[in-house]
Amino acid sequence: MARSAPFRPKTGSWPLFFCLLLAALWSAASAGTAAAVSSPPASFADLAEKLEPTVVNIYTTQTIKIPSSPHDFFFNEPDQIPEMFRHFGMPGMPDHAFPREQTRTSLGSGVITTADGYIITNNHMVEGADEINIKLADAEEYQAKVIGRDPKTDLALLKIAPKHPLQFATFGDSDQLRVGDWVIAIGNPFGFEQTVTAGIVSGKGRVIGGGPYDNFIQTDASINPGNSGGPLFNMDGKMVGVNTAIYSRGGGNIGIGFAIPVNMVRGIMQQLKEHGKVVRGWLGVMVQQVTPELAEQFGLDRPIGALVAGVSPNSPGAAAGLKPGDVIIQFGNAQITQMNMLPAQVAQTSPGAKVKITFIRNGKRMQTTATVQELREKETAGGHGKAKEELGLAVQDLTPEMARSLGIGQTTGVLVAEVEPGSPAAESGLRPGDLILEVNRRKVDDVAAFRETMGRVASGRTVLFLIKRDANTLFVAMRKK
Repeated sequence: MARSAPFRPKTGSWPLFFCLLLAALWSAASAGTAAAVSSPPASFADLAEKLEPTVVNIYTTQTIKIPSSPHDFFFNEPDQIPEMFRHFGMPGMPDHAFPREQTRTSLGSGVITTADGYIITNNHMVEGADEINIKLADAEEYQAKVIGRDPKTDLALLKIAPKHPLQFATFGDSDQLRVGDWVIAIGNPFGFEQTVTAGIVSGKGRVIGGGPYDNFIQTDASINPGNSGGPLFNMDGKMVGVNTAIYSRGGGNIGIGFAIPVNMVRGIMQQLKEHGKVVRGWLGVMVQQVTPELAEQFGLDRPIGALVAGVSPNSPGAAAGLKPGDVIIQFGNAQITQMNMLPAQVAQTSPGAKVKITFIRNGKRMQTTATVQELREKETAGGHGKAKEELGLAVQDLTPEMARSLGIGQTTGVLVAEVEPGSPAAESGLRPGDLILEVNRRKVDDVAAFRETMGRVASGRTVLFLIKRDANTLFVAMRKK
């Protein structure tokens, strides 16, 4: 039987043959890549088994003083108190006359970051704790000491003295995360140890009101009470975040959890380890989000960047020539696509560093250089320019561009940006968008004048505001805390 001759393209058809071959190979590679990207992993078991030893359970105890009822002298347990005594105290004796101590316990998670026992967790897990106990995945237990805490980012660094080198988590690059990437969370939800959940990155750069440096990763990986301080890993087994909060109406997971990006964690942890505290940079500008309406007013083709609403006198921003109305779009090597990105970038910059800033002024792209200073208390690194006053309101300077955008007929004054629910400002009827013209019958043209005047008002005294709302002016009075 005759053998089939191998296929040999004719000499003239070689270019066409190679083109078809390359197209087929490219199509196969593309299909494989698409399948790899779109298909979930067959199992998370190997990854979970590898990473579980890096995660610890944290048990804290805190002694608190609570008002003690005089019934405690006569009855050992609350259910022994007769009904008549549960509703009425002893005549002439306040219930808080005899404070007693009570022990409160908390459960949470943490992640080992070095072989010699440095552990990162949430600040709210250990703040005020009298004793912190760490339980490893192999059930070994240790007492931990606090190396440093940073309430502004809700991070804390702990240290234990292990009997042997520990397996620790490797840091990834949270900037490389994309919405839709697979991630897994490991922690101690509701006391169930070493619980593994999986999901995807649902969003980045989320602002949830947790602090001045909000820049959270959002995930639908199940996160519940007790997951606080635990790690979020990518599919390479590298830590990309520290789980810290959930959005929930009932206290359980509804698919919206938040993690602190590991790129922020890395710098905070290093400073806590070296100094026991965090030193942040300060630029001295107050910024706000660029809305589509503001983008049009400031000559931008889309809402991007951080709009400078005010510049503190004698600040690095003032020295660099920044002015209200400038839109910062780049700080150093970081592109500023959203307002909340700038405070975090400034905060992470070492004091004394010279940083190039790219901004847009009157539709023109410009550059300047600022020498970042150290952030002092009651200043904001970047910042939002909405530091809550004693009355529960946040204010910012009114600029001519903002006045045009909001339809305000004047170009000076102090604009109410936020009103905290339940605060004196809220109870007095003050609203966001109100324009403060006077404080205690003194004219205030900007935030600096507003704060100077407010500083003269003693706590407990009444403050009188003259405000403009739409086309009307009215007086509003409230008591300063």
